[in-house]
Amino acid sequence: MSASSSSSSSSPPSSSKSQTDPLAEPATAVGVAGGAAFADCAQGRTFSAPFLCRGPLHVMNNCMKIHATPEEQDAAREEWFEKRVERQKEKERKARRKLEQEKFLREWWGLPEKDREIARREMEKLERPERIGGFVSERRKRFGEEGGEGR
Repeated sequence: MSASSSSSSSSPPSSSKSQTDPLAEPATAVGVAGGAAFADCAQGRTFSAPFLCRGPLHVMNNCMKIHATPEEQDAAREEWFEKRVERQKEKERKARRKLEQEKFLREWWGLPEKDREIARREMEKLERPERIGGFVSERRKRFGEEGGEGR
């Protein structure tokens, strides 16, 4: 027993510091571990999460301050826009497959055909181009328009 206790006490103090102090580790490992630790701690909590999970929250926030730079945000935005078309095509493919399967099941089980108007609207919805930024309000005042045609 004394040999094992003497070997544990002879360990360098820097390694014990890195085990107890999460900020002594590389920032990326800290951020992943801190974010996961905070997520695990906050699971099932609402109002009490910031108070009961204060340590992991501070570790995660420090990592975010270091790594969440405008350059990183720009890179993430660029990646999102690059993959947007792929996501849209995948969504359309799934919607078409769903309609095909529904049609097949109705034929297979002898169920009444879907209302043609509803089916037509669903197909039109699939054919419409994607809109980014939502729809413009009809009552919104537009630049260059004169008169009371706003609100």
